[in-house]
Amino acid sequence: MRMFYERADIVYIDDMPLVYWARLLGYPVLREQRVTYVDWTQPLLAMTAAEAWWLFYLGGKSGVAARAADIICQQYPTLTIATHHGYFPPEENDTIVATIAAFQPHILLVGMGMPCQEHWILDNLDRLTANVILTAGACFDYIAGAIPTPPRWMGRMGLEWLYRLISEPRRLGERYLIEPWALLPLMIADVQRVFLKKK
Repeated sequence: MRMFYERADIVYIDDMPLVYWARLLGYPVLREQRVTYVDWTQPLLAMTAAEAWWLFYLGGKSGVAARAADIICQQYPTLTIATHHGYFPPEENDTIVATIAAFQPHILLVGMGMPCQEHWILDNLDRLTANVILTAGACFDYIAGAIPTPPRWMGRMGLEWLYRLISEPRRLGERYLIEPWALLPLMIADVQRVFLKKK
């Protein structure tokens, strides 16, 4: 993940706990600076259609991305879009990369969930020719109705994770209830650094 963020041209905050933690550490981060793909997907699609850009979405289970693309094309009939599901064996990877290259997208959205999407982008970055590559999580799953979209008020309050946990406890239980404990040593080190600076 460190390598991925080092290669990225833009890194944005998509989680309210990061905003709270940054503020605790003294960074001037505002609540309004947090943005997630649930917020930027529709404006991006509208701009993509208006500018006649081509969009490729890689991710989701078989059929989900295609269903989302059908819904999107009803909203934006002029949009040029192609999709491929994200559940493919490693031996098909070269074919998928070639398919994306042949399509020549201006924007490539990779929605495989973290950290799979980041690993896939890093592994294939030198062969991807899109102008912009964005990690997109489950954004097309939301559009297709495959999973429920968290209410935006919960996102603004930093409770989107709770909605997702309740909606998909089996898939997301470990992510939200167990994995964060691995960050505890880093959190303690951050607090110690801030405390020593103040002294």
